[in-house]
Amino acid sequence: MSPTIGMIYPDHAAEDEYPVAAALLGVELPVAHIYGTDLHAVPELLDLGSPEKLAAGAAQLQEHDPDAVVWACTSGSFVYGPKGAREQVAALARVAAVPASSTSEAFVSALAHLGVTRVAVAASYPQDVATLFVDYLAAAGASVVAMSSSGIDTAAEVGTLAPDQVIALAVANDHPEAQALLIPDTAMHTLGVVPELEARLGKPVLTANQVTIWQGLRLAGVARSAPQLGALFRERPADDPR
Repeated sequence: MSPTIGMIYPDHAAEDEYPVAAALLGVELPVAHIYGTDLHAVPELLDLGSPEKLAAGAAQLQEHDPDAVVWACTSGSFVYGPKGAREQVAALARVAAVPASSTSEAFVSALAHLGVTRVAVAASYPQDVATLFVDYLAAAGASVVAMSSSGIDTAAEVGTLAPDQVIALAVANDHPEAQALLIPDTAMHTLGVVPELEARLGKPVLTANQVTIWQGLRLAGVARSAPQLGALFRERPADDPR
């Protein structure tokens, strides 16, 4: 039976990236949807990532008997701050009864795995929300040498960005001192452009759905390599069991 990592995903935008990755990696990535107002605004994001909503998502995933569960939302996790984000996934793990994490934690884990300490951030969020992500990364020891904010108010709008728009956003907001470029919104379609971006920028590109999937595999003790998903998947993780 294939390893199963359950994804709790907010609303609808770029969840179609999960079945594509699942087929590529030979795993199951069932998606449970929870719903909010779709705004990239602090009060709405705090509500979206509330224990009650995540518990509802975990309940939806029970039929799939997941090996791990991930809250597939960056802004709905880092908005709680480092301590709150840890408490959020600890509560999720308790209700899901399996290891759990979030996209924000996945970014931090991916940076540590790659040995990256200096990053640039190409964010779709409004400025105040993007700044909270920078603060979250800084608390984890990452130096953000450049940060851009596209000021897009809703996840639905982010999900409509075409590949050439995503590439333009990323290339325009890289920085020569950054060891990696981070694109933090799970609402953005990015998996298909990661190889081109890494080739053009000459560095790892970490995107929200990519790191979410990678983190889920780690939690489940599953090692997979898939160069099509970028540097993060290029080698079998040394800290995962074989």
